[in-house]
Amino acid sequence: MNAVAPQSAAPTPQPSVLRRLSRPLAALAAVGIPTLYVAAVDPNTPGHYPTCPVLQATGWWCPGCGGLRCVHALAHGDLTTAGHDNLLVLVLAAVLGVLWLRWLWAALTGGQAPRFSIGLRQTVLLTLVLALFMIFRNLPAGAGLAPPLV
Repeated sequence: MNAVAPQSAAPTPQPSVLRRLSRPLAALAAVGIPTLYVAAVDPNTPGHYPTCPVLQATGWWCPGCGGLRCVHALAHGDLTTAGHDNLLVLVLAAVLGVLWLRWLWAALTGGQAPRFSIGLRQTVLLTLVLALFMIFRNLPAGAGLAPPLV
């Protein structure tokens, strides 16, 4: 009887460090280049950016209103102003920064890139948080969360 010996699969070679770093660095460039523009062109000066359509149509600050001002303040190291302009964007920037650092570390060490998925429960929760943030920042009690008028 002729027994077939199991073939041992050769381990796949690990990509080079530069190849592993290409995606995190491309993501950094994709976020960094527009951030440099917003850092240079002040959103607090009227006429540089369009008015939010939600604010224009309803007079209500949407969850994203003040986001460019927040990014501008962050780019200049002013955390207090960034938090006042849009606390949600500030928190999102911090979370994304931590996730990006984990991704960069995994690329440097050859580890598994962090993965996450957003299911129905997370989508509903995120929608609820955005809606509550929008409502609260438009009430007198949440006026501190509204960006200054330009």
